[in-house]
Amino acid sequence: MTRVQDFSATGIDGREVPLSEYAGNVLLVVNVASKCGFTPQYSGLQKLWQDYRDRGFVVLGFPCDQFGHQEPGNEAEIAEFCSLTYDVDFPMFAKVDVNGTDAHPLWTWLKAEKGGLLGIDAIKWNFTKFLVGRDGKPLKRYAPTDKPESMRKDIEAALG
Repeated sequence: MTRVQDFSATGIDGREVPLSEYAGNVLLVVNVASKCGFTPQYSGLQKLWQDYRDRGFVVLGFPCDQFGHQEPGNEAEIAEFCSLTYDVDFPMFAKVDVNGTDAHPLWTWLKAEKGGLLGIDAIKWNFTKFLVGRDGKPLKRYAPTDKPESMRKDIEAALG
């Protein structure tokens, strides 16, 4: 049985991060971008992180440049933008592909576990979100248009 803790990813600082560091937490895994119409969702993601982190909730941000070249910067530029513009201090990772042959294995698995609309697995755009339970299994997939604040009920249920 695969779980999110079975994967690792490169942090935005270049450090390899075993996702087992987040075992036992409820996670919101999001593909993010700095130049997207949905970029202001960073504020809502940061608010969720601030409100629920003491209860075992973590937002994991994965920059992705596969949609309209909306994440053109390097990791240092992305980190600076997120920090200065949205006060983001939740864990951020190095840029990844979420679709295609070079898709990060975590994203390939998440898509297979929780398909999108009409059973299509592919990520359609930036700010697609996956809620993962404390057991490391995906609970729900959210569309880019789903605002972070609309997920509070699901997050609270997952936190128990």
